[in-house]
Amino acid sequence: MSQNELSLSEQQQIRIEKLKELREAGVNPYPSSFEVTHHTDEILRNEVALLAENPEQTEGVTKVSVAGRLMTRRVMGKASFFTVQDSKGTIQVYIRRDDIGSDSYNHTFKKLIDIGDIVGVRGFLFKTRTGETTVHAEEFVLLSKCLRPVPTPKEVENEAGETIVYDAFSDKEQRYRQRYVDLFVNPEVRDVFRKRSKMVRLMREIMDDRGFLEVETPILQPVYGGASAKPFVTHHNALDMQLYLRIANELYLKRLIVGGFDGVYEFSKDFRNEGLSRFHNPEFTQVELYVAYKDYRWMMEFVESMLERIAVELHGSSKVSVGGHVIDFQAPFPRVPIFEAIQKVIGVDLSDKSDTDLFRIAKEHGLELDPNASRGKWIDDFFGEFVEPTLIQPTFMVDYPVEMSPLAKKHTENDRLVERFELICNGKEIANAFSELNDPLDQRARLETQAALRGKGDEEAMGVDEDFLRALEYAMPPAAGVGIGIDRLAMIMTNSESIRDVLFFPLMRPEHLDGS
Repeated sequence: MSQNELSLSEQQQIRIEKLKELREAGVNPYPSSFEVTHHTDEILRNEVALLAENPEQTEGVTKVSVAGRLMTRRVMGKASFFTVQDSKGTIQVYIRRDDIGSDSYNHTFKKLIDIGDIVGVRGFLFKTRTGETTVHAEEFVLLSKCLRPVPTPKEVENEAGETIVYDAFSDKEQRYRQRYVDLFVNPEVRDVFRKRSKMVRLMREIMDDRGFLEVETPILQPVYGGASAKPFVTHHNALDMQLYLRIANELYLKRLIVGGFDGVYEFSKDFRNEGLSRFHNPEFTQVELYVAYKDYRWMMEFVESMLERIAVELHGSSKVSVGGHVIDFQAPFPRVPIFEAIQKVIGVDLSDKSDTDLFRIAKEHGLELDPNASRGKWIDDFFGEFVEPTLIQPTFMVDYPVEMSPLAKKHTENDRLVERFELICNGKEIANAFSELNDPLDQRARLETQAALRGKGDEEAMGVDEDFLRALEYAMPPAAGVGIGIDRLAMIMTNSESIRDVLFFPLMRPEHLDGS
């Protein structure tokens, strides 16, 4: 016996034996195709036009052909009921020995078919005596044999009359690792991803209707930039050069604005070498948009109108239930200067404080600052600790200090600030935007400051991208740019508590399969 066979569970071994029996009986357990004429939701929507008058009726009715996973079954002698789950829902099937033949029913269906198998059914519709719409099977086909037992919840009523559920596929880590099982055992999970997909389609539609161009930019970059983050590092063998997985696509999109496009956007996979949390996955999705001749005030209006429309399209209202809160995306959102927000909570205006003062104030409030980080990072630490978690309704935090925003244009009224906003909702940032810095000399000075911080040990500081600076020297028009976190926005729009709930395959620690 092989090592693989030894590692199989008893249930797996039984199913593999059934697979052998099927093949010996001339049944192909993995045929190439099956023609599907109806999905379950279509059948249930149009059942009146499709229904037969009784289960014995075989002539003059519309035939249906459905396929999906067998999820439950009740075997009752010469006839049985089972349910088929397809991508749209679940429907009951009635199957009889007299219709599909004695061998197919008694041997194949009753003995060799298991819950979890993918099956195809051809027949007609009728209603049972209990009123359930059901497919009367005239033909039954095995389409794919399932070799692992499917976790199916069982409901038992205890002595107190309470319903207890056993064997539910509810362990979070197991569900994330085996999303393929989660999706059919807990089919409501599919609705989360359908809603996420609709959200992205709406965003794309809104930007396309404005005439903005969807583009693609490099994921492998010789110089990373566009955000403060630690990158993933890789190596290109043929060129013998170090490359980085992008942390943002900002600097490439701005090059396209220099090239003459009035508006460009990209739904991008970005990568940041950071820890895992309820709000962080090292691989994440965001959309970045850059529009020429606009500023961050225009972008605030654009973003809030977009999110209001998304909420209405997904939920029928601007109000969205998230956890214990009702979040209202009706525009306009409040605009609050960041220093005012911090002062309101801790009672101190940090805008004119020295570095020494910042460390003293932080210590007084139980906050530890990294001495190797920038002043901007220290201000961000105050904001993240004392303000951000309190902002549940969508709120634009505006007018950040220059030190926090090396790619943003200085404020028209105060050159110690920049024209920037972060949109905070449900206690976390979901969007970040600037009036984009287009002065190449100012930009060089700020990037050199960032490079110096990185040299002192700040791993998240940016470097100097000479090609980007060269692009700015050819003149970039005034522009507004924004990055919106798709995963975090999806968490809100689907009432999901963790970023892993809105990612099909979140990053997990390795598991040991086959006992290795």
